[in-house]
Amino acid sequence: MPYLMRGRNESTVYFAQEISIAKADEFISAWNQANPMLRVDIFHVAVWGLRDALERNPTAHRFVAGGRVYDRKGIWFSYAVKRKLEQGAPFVVVKRRFDTDADFGAMVEGMQAEQAQTLEVEDSTIDKEVRLLMKFPGFIRRLLMAGVRVADRMGMLPRSYIERDPMFASAFFANMASFGMPAVYHHLYEYGTATIFVSIGRPVAEPGSPTSGPDRRRTMTIKYAYDERAEDGLVAWFTCRRVKQILEDPVAHGLVAAPRAAGAVTEVTPESEDTPIASAAVVESSP
Repeated sequence: MPYLMRGRNESTVYFAQEISIAKADEFISAWNQANPMLRVDIFHVAVWGLRDALERNPTAHRFVAGGRVYDRKGIWFSYAVKRKLEQGAPFVVVKRRFDTDADFGAMVEGMQAEQAQTLEVEDSTIDKEVRLLMKFPGFIRRLLMAGVRVADRMGMLPRSYIERDPMFASAFFANMASFGMPAVYHHLYEYGTATIFVSIGRPVAEPGSPTSGPDRRRTMTIKYAYDERAEDGLVAWFTCRRVKQILEDPVAHGLVAAPRAAGAVTEVTPESEDTPIASAAVVESSP
């Protein structure tokens, strides 16, 4: 497969899901009442859903480098956060490991802490590197980026490089709902190893539903871009279906809207904190 379809976008399959989130809205309302200092929205439930789905289907987020398919150790998600909700405000991209969270509450606390820490930094390491790169003439930039692309495709980038880079992740989330926008079919990036791009659209009222109140019923659209070289379509479908099941009934799938004690965040200590490429094992390669 990596030799028949050499690029990530040449290998991309696009898929959309319409999801009823009436029960998710009930769970979110109950959670926020029980935990007013640790509020959540539909994005947190969607992230938990994909984390759970990838734990059940670990081959769904394999990645390709140097013509080989690699298993990924750890579930890594990246997502963009605007410093301010206004035109021209810069984005900050958060990258975080999610399979070490003990439960939903620990995940939310971890996301909030990571986001706050990222927003406190005026310039990230990547911002500084890009600013340094832009000081070189155009032809030098092209040569440097060509070298990075070759090393990326061959799986030769050092761990110190990829562990900071948000494009080396299981999935990249675009929370369009936070801007009041519909979901879009987003391309995958040739750079990096992100196997899945998830676009979460703005929830809308179902036909005939009141626009507010306890009887409100809403639906939302999630659109996926998936690198089919990672795994076959059936496993990808099982993964997407699991996300839909959790979003349509979070409580039935183990989420509990109970008060969370302050400072109760716990993490499962992983066997290794290795980053995706540095810790990957070859599972398949063409001759």
